[in-house]
Amino acid sequence: MIIMSATTKKKHVTKEVLEDYPLPEGKRQIVKVTAAKGNNLHEVVTADGESFLVSMPTKFRKHVWIKRGDFIMIESIDEGDKVKGEITHILFKDQIKNIQQHNLWPKGFSSKVTQHLIETLPQDLLPPSGDEGSDDDISDLVHNMNRVQVTQIESESEDSCSEEEEEEEKEEDGATEEAKDIPQTNVLANRDSHLGV
Repeated sequence: MIIMSATTKKKHVTKEVLEDYPLPEGKRQIVKVTAAKGNNLHEVVTADGESFLVSMPTKFRKHVWIKRGDFIMIESIDEGDKVKGEITHILFKDQIKNIQQHNLWPKGFSSKVTQHLIETLPQDLLPPSGDEGSDDDISDLVHNMNRVQVTQIESESEDSCSEEEEEEEKEEDGATEEAKDIPQTNVLANRDSHLGV
C-alpha cells in the first residue's frame, strides 16, 4: 500500500476529476444533484424523476465540492435502502459534451428540458434581453423587492425657470447679502470692545 501526502492526494484527485472522460456503462448512471443532506450525502434525481441519496467517497472529501444543479455520475449500490449509490465522477462542461457526443446523455436531462424550465420561469426573474432596448438603459433590470422604489420626476428643461422661482431666488440672494453684512458689523463691534477702542 502506497501512502500519499495530502498534497499528492489532492493533485491526483484533481487530475482525475478534470481529465477523465467517463461514460455511463454498466451500473453507472448520470444524475442531477438536488440538495446536500450533510455527512457527505447528497439527494439526487435521475432522468426518470426517481429521487434518492448518494454518498461521496472519502477520496473526494475536502478536495472536490458539488452544489445543487451539478451533474454527477454514480455507481448503484444494490444493498442500499436509503443510500442507493456512490459518486464516481463529478461532470463538468467538457465531460458532459463528451457524453453527449457519444449519444449516452439521458433524454430527461437534454437541453430541451432545460429550455422548458427557463420558459416556465416568470419574466421578472429573467435577465433582460438585448432585443428590447439599449444596454445603457438600466430601467429594465429586475427590481429588488427588498429596496424602496424611488420614482424620480425630471423637469422638461433644467434651464427654464418660472418667473416666480426667479423672484424667490432674487429675494433669497438679497436676504443672504444683508445677513452677510450683519455678522461682519457685529464682529467689528466685538473686536473694538475687546480692544478697548
